[in-house]
Formats: sequence, structure tokens, C-alpha cells
Amino acid sequence: MVGLRRWARARVRVLTVVLAVLGVQLSWLVAPAYACGCGAMVPQAQRQISVSRETSVLRWDGRQEQIEMRLTVQGDTDRAAWIMPVPHRASVDLGDPALFDQLDAATAPVHRTRHHFWPQAGDWPLDGADDDNAEAPPAAGAAPPRVGVVDRQRLGPFDVARLTATDPGALDNWLRTNGFTFPPRLSDALQPYVDRHWEYVAVRLAPETAGASLSGALDPIHLTFATDEPVYPMRLSRLARTPQSLGLYVLAAHRMEPRSSIGGAPPRVLFAGRLSAPEGPLARLASGTPYLTAVAQEFPQPSLIFADHVLRRTASDTPYQQVIYQDRLLEVAGMPAWLLTIGGSLALVVAVAALIAVRHARRPVVPPPPVHPPAPIG
Repeated sequence: MVGLRRWARARVRVLTVVLAVLGVQLSWLVAPAYACGCGAMVPQAQRQISVSRETSVLRWDGRQEQIEMRLTVQGDTDRAAWIMPVPHRASVDLGDPALFDQLDAATAPVHRTRHHFWPQAGDWPLDGADDDNAEAPPAAGAAPPRVGVVDRQRLGPFDVARLTATDPGALDNWLRTNGFTFPPRLSDALQPYVDRHWEYVAVRLAPETAGASLSGALDPIHLTFATDEPVYPMRLSRLARTPQSLGLYVLAAHRMEPRSSIGGAPPRVLFAGRLSAPEGPLARLASGTPYLTAVAQEFPQPSLIFADHVLRRTASDTPYQQVIYQDRLLEVAGMPAWLLTIGGSLALVVAVAALIAVRHARRPVVPPPPVHPPAPIG
């Protein structure tokens, strides 16, 4: 009976895992993943594309902002459009992939060893234990809204257009004219940017090899525009059907932080500190803005995103760096310290007991005093 019950529990576990895997795969196939943390990723009709990772660098010197962004995508489409709102007219260039490697190295956690006295799971003798543990709207009678193409340029695999629009429908017409389907919900999401007179950077992505699908890490895109306050556009990510994550490096004169969580989990600081003698692309970007802050944030329910990230200076420039501890059992000459301590204590107890016993054995036996018979009564 015990064996049958174990076999039945094992079947339930296997079935649960299989259903979970199928559920994840099905959700990926059904959910249209056209949103990313900085703008909107619009795939070719009847195709899929998802942003598996987004890493961005934001540099702000008090007057001008630069954003360098690298996206890692997955999908079956050979074309896609990427739309990003910007508060003022932007210039667009290709970025340098080496910048992100330098940032990863500069913000890497410190690894330290931490010793513990008593054994934990994985230490002897517990090594076998289980671990459960833009512009204003047109007046009446004006010409129909349209997209104004400020500039169009080819940057490697990217066809970049800088656009103005007086209405989200104008962007719809532009995308349809260029062979892309405009998601209906995106039109409503763009309305706040139209109301605030923002402009747009539209990027057509195409793999360098004809017929290949967009997959893997794309070349970085570098945007530059004027702004009075550092802002990272996030509002369009509310269109995503799957959880989103953001990794953001901020270069400024001081330590920076998001003003609010904008509908996601609280942002986490991964690194904060002044860069010392940076080189290469990081040195060029950090010139005049030497303080680096690395922030990570998760958005379990993207539909709750209600604004863009606006950054502000923190109260102090306190540095911070992650520390990853590797726990090790405290040892002395290759032996667990706890075992030596317990063994030594037991040996001491035994030695003291033996010493007491020896002393007790060597103590001379004092004979009892002689007993005299009572004197006769006369």
C-alpha cells in the first residue's frame, strides 16, 4: 500500500509539471507581445515578437538626455516596427554594444565568503538532507490629421523615421501604409503623448539575412533629445500581456531614483557610486555625469502602468553595491570547528571525570575507630 501511494503521488507531481509547462508555452503562443518597457514593438501581421530582455542607459546633464537601448527579442517575424515617444525632437544613431559589457562589469556584485559555526543543509553530516526549503489638435474644418516625417535614415538593420503626429490615427495610417498592423489599444495609449505635444521615433527592424526572423540581441539604438527633467517613457508598456521587467542605468551628476513605482513593484537599487577612471564608450558617455545608478523593476501586471518614469536626485549620494555571500562551514585544520569544539568538550569532561576517579581511588582509607565494649556496672 505504501508503494502504491508513493507511485500515485509521483504521477500527480509529473502531471502538474507537464500542465504548467504547457500553460506557459500556450500563453506565449496566444498572447500578442508587442510592448516593451520603453515603447511599443509592433510585429508584422499574423506574426509574434516578444522582448525577453531590455537594458537601457539614461544620461542626463541637466539640459539634454541620451538613451541608449539594447533589446533582446524572440519571435517568428522577419519585420517589426518599434515606436517610442520623446518629449522633444530626437537625433538617432547606432549605439555601442561594448557599453553594456562595461556597465555590467562596473556594477557587478561583490562576492564574499561568510562562515557559519553549526552545520547547515549541504554540510556534513547534513549533506544528504532534503532542501524543501507634439502639436495641438486641429481646429474644426482643418485638414485631416497626418504623420509628419521629420527625417528618415538607415542605420545598419534599422530604418529610422522621426515623426510628428496630431492624432494617434495618423500613426495608424503611417504604419498601415508601410505594411504593419497598428494595435487598436495602442492608439488610446498614445493619446496622452499627443496631448503633451511629444514627438515619436519609429524604427523598422529587419534581420540582416533575408528571410531570417528577428531573434537575439539587437544592435543598440542611441537617442538624444532636450529635456528639463530626466524621463524614461514607460506608459506604452501597459499594453503588454505578459509580465515586464526593466533594467535601467542612470548616469548623472548625482545619485538618482524614480519618483514612483508607476504601477509596478518598488524599484530596486542594484548599484550606486561614482565611476573611477572609466574607459572606452563608458568614459565618453559618463563625461560630466560621473555618478552611476543601476535600477531594476518588475511589472507583474503591466496594465497597471499609469505613467512614465521621471527621475529625481536622491537626498544623498550614498554609494551602494550588492554583496553576494557564499556560506561556508567554519573549519580548523580541515576539521569542522563545531566537531572539534564538541569533541574537545567531551574529551575535557572525560578527562575531568577520570582525574576525579583516580584521585578518589588514591585517597587513603581511614580505618574506623575501635569499638570498646561497655564497662561492667559494678
